[in-house]
Amino acid sequence: MVKGGGEVINKFWLIFILSGMIIAAVTGKMGSMTQVILDNAERGVSVALGLVAILTFWLGIMKIIEKSGLLRLLVRGLRPVAKFLFPSVPLEHPAMSSILMTMSADIMGMGSAATPMGLQAMKHLQELNPDKKTASPAMCTFLALNTSSITLIPTSVIALRAASGSLNPTMIVPTAIVATCCSTAVAIGFDRLFRFLNARRNGK
Repeated sequence: MVKGGGEVINKFWLIFILSGMIIAAVTGKMGSMTQVILDNAERGVSVALGLVAILTFWLGIMKIIEKSGLLRLLVRGLRPVAKFLFPSVPLEHPAMSSILMTMSADIMGMGSAATPMGLQAMKHLQELNPDKKTASPAMCTFLALNTSSITLIPTSVIALRAASGSLNPTMIVPTAIVATCCSTAVAIGFDRLFRFLNARRNGK
């Protein structure tokens, strides 16, 4: 993370807000701006409350999947794939277990569960990293894969669509599967390409 990055973002937001207020004042639309702020704040609260119920339902479904043993089967099935993608990580190392659990949670749309497991995986990968100041190839692969992961049940998107009044919020599932499959293929392809170019540059 870039040092002081949060302060830079805060400054950008301050500039955007002040610019909007100045333009509204110059054009004589301060009243309209106030009304838009209030309307969007009210809409935000409504969407958030709607998300609570829907996300609770889907998280319950995910918990049933986890308790049924399906998640363990998925972890077992992903082991050969993970070994191919992360050849430098020993199968018995805690990093591999965290990677497999994160991949499984991402595929099942359990984003809230995948985040802490992903952080744990990065921590273990850093333990295996010989150069502590530079991300290892395994860390880069994991980041690319975690960012673009295949998702079978896009829980958050379904919840947002339902909260926004969609008549068929689950219609997004086939599209999400195709889109995430494409994004994962592109991420893995570029990861392999950059690994090859890096190895060639270093003469390996």
